Amino acid sequence: MAADVSELSRFDSIKKSVVTILGIVLCLFTLFEVNYNTLQPQSALAVFVGLGLVLCFLTFPVNKRFANHPIAKGADVLLASLSALACLYVVIQTEETFQWAWADGFSLGDRAGSETGTDYLVGVVGVILVLESTRRSIGLIVPLLALAFMAHSYYCHLSLEQNLPMLPDWMLPHAGQNTKDLVSTTFLQSLGVFGAAASVMFKYVFLFVVFGAFLEMSGATKFIIDFATKTFGRIRGGPAMVSVMASGLMGSLSGSAVANAVTTGTFTIPMMRAAKFPKHIAGGITAAAASGGALVPPVMGAGAYMMLELVQPQVTFLTIMKAAMIPAILYYFSILALVFLYSRRLGAARLSSEELAAKKLSGFEALVFFSALGVLIGLLLLGFSPFRSVTGSLAVILVLATRNRNLAISDSARRQAMGGFFIIMVLHQLCAFAPEILHEKVGGFLASSWVDPRTEQISFILVIGSLVESAMVGMFGLLLFCLRDRNWRPQILLAFSKSAKNGIALVAASACVGIIIGIVQQTGIASDFSSEIKQVVETNLFLALLGIMVCSLVLGMGVPSVVCYLLMATLMGSVLGELGVLPLIAHLFIFYFGMMSMVTPPVALAGYASASIAEAPIMKTSIAAFRFSLVGFTLPFMFVYRPALCLLAPEGEVLTWFAVIHAVMAAVVGILALASGLAGYAKHELGLPSRSILFVSAGLLLAPLSNIGGNDLGIAVDVVGGLLFIAVFVYSHLQSRSSRAEDASMTES
Repeated sequence: MAADVSELSRFDSIKKSVVTILGIVLCLFTLFEVNYNTLQPQSALAVFVGLGLVLCFLTFPVNKRFANHPIAKGADVLLASLSALACLYVVIQTEETFQWAWADGFSLGDRAGSETGTDYLVGVVGVILVLESTRRSIGLIVPLLALAFMAHSYYCHLSLEQNLPMLPDWMLPHAGQNTKDLVSTTFLQSLGVFGAAASVMFKYVFLFVVFGAFLEMSGATKFIIDFATKTFGRIRGGPAMVSVMASGLMGSLSGSAVANAVTTGTFTIPMMRAAKFPKHIAGGITAAAASGGALVPPVMGAGAYMMLELVQPQVTFLTIMKAAMIPAILYYFSILALVFLYSRRLGAARLSSEELAAKKLSGFEALVFFSALGVLIGLLLLGFSPFRSVTGSLAVILVLATRNRNLAISDSARRQAMGGFFIIMVLHQLCAFAPEILHEKVGGFLASSWVDPRTEQISFILVIGSLVESAMVGMFGLLLFCLRDRNWRPQILLAFSKSAKNGIALVAASACVGIIIGIVQQTGIASDFSSEIKQVVETNLFLALLGIMVCSLVLGMGVPSVVCYLLMATLMGSVLGELGVLPLIAHLFIFYFGMMSMVTPPVALAGYASASIAEAPIMKTSIAAFRFSLVGFTLPFMFVYRPALCLLAPEGEVLTWFAVIHAVMAAVVGILALASGLAGYAKHELGLPSRSILFVSAGLLLAPLSNIGGNDLGIAVDVVGGLLFIAVFVYSHLQSRSSRAEDASMTES
């Protein structure tokens, strides 16, 4: 018995080391490959997905009850090995280096439709492994959906081949696919597992997971908390406002509502509890604020970069950032307003002078935060690709981290790390003068010239580009040095481990969503789906929006928001466009409700995470999160019907400042009315009649009713809504004065 325990302990130790090493390899491979493109696209995605699947099987047990059973552990290793072999097979059958192993002398892509028996066997095993890894990491919803799409396509094929009953029109029948075609589409070729979903995760999302982990290591997360505390700490209910602001800043960088809630909630929930907030309310505020982080420009948790890939016709990063700016401000303004009013009604405390004095802003941490953000935005605005921009920003974070005095690193190790980085940069810059023949062979790895060959003048953009290239090489050298140095190793290992841990579920989920997207693209079911939706809603845009909202919320239950967005954008992105909605606004609408699913009971993952920290009932916390984020459910409808909120004009019209000011003012007053109604407080505690009037006011201002009947009627409806709000506010103010006068009279008596 003791020997068995010892063997299991040794096994766990080896597995932990393997997981750590593979996590490092996954992060380094992604950083390297997206910038240098040494492999074929399908091969690169096969390596990326393969590493993710192996880590998934080694990290997530088949079932928590059997996690420590020897047979279950052995099965995990077997499935991890099969995952590695299946994805390695795709690499070997795709890369020209392994041409000697190609069947009949053709690569996997060249023999599409005539794959060998071995190809199909590997494909079947690969699909099963993807489904199982997704079930382990995020649950049954997406795997069951993928199986439903495969079954639907297969039955459609059988109904034509074997004269089986045809599916009714509402079930979207099509030509279908046989087993071999399904395996080819979903795993062997570049439409399914190694298709668009994995590509977006590879190029954009995972890089920002790494970016967030290293930003936290550098101390920038502490600066966000301290800055928010200094800003709102003196206000009644300030701890809750700290949570809102910190979540907005942190969530923009991480993009994960759950990670955001856990990171900021660890600090802010105890502060709210000390300020007399009930447990479930503290957790609800944290969850609501955390869920909106990925809506905040300029980073948007990689959401903006996914839209760069998916929105057609293509838009620029600056356009997406401008479109998302006002809605994000309104979302956080709504939570702050509701928190402030609720705090007044509750009589919540302020932070004490001692607590505020303890929060001292660090100039170094501020430098790291603003430098990383500034470099990222600057490179994007100069036209560099998102992955090149985030890599350049990551290099800045690592260099500045060498000066972080909070890290237990010796001065000599700091000097060696910093000196090594700049020596590599200088040497790499000198490579720009290497012989022409060397540039032809390995030009992608050498520094580019500062001189524009067309004008023979030094170009500012080329200088920046060349320096970024050298900084990237220096960054890789710095990472390798830190992994070898015993002083630096624990910090770097922790950041890589966090990145891999946070990214595993996303990799598995994107691979599974790729199965659905591959079938949709191959069979054309998306266009049939759009046609059916249009027939149901005809020209009623509101019904279409309502249907997409419900689908997004249901799909988002237990599914990462970015995965929900990818799938919904594929299935329904064109529906709104055909009903007259601007493409970018249509994608923002879908993206918003993917995020709002994180606070929608009964499955509100951000609410669950916050409840665990607050030690509060899960359902009460989730309902509180839903209530505090309620404006987030109206905002997407608002900017669809009022494109001026996204600084855009309807097709064929010109954006005017009046339209922008009108839309923003209506939204602000509507948000204040809704916040006052939900909190039951304005200048004084409100009764049911006053709250009911405020809800009517909010409905008139926030709902699309103001767009019925033309612009004049729209303005009239907004005016009525505003007057109702003013009437309740004045009444509450008079009540407050009367109450204070009575208190003063009683005191004198």
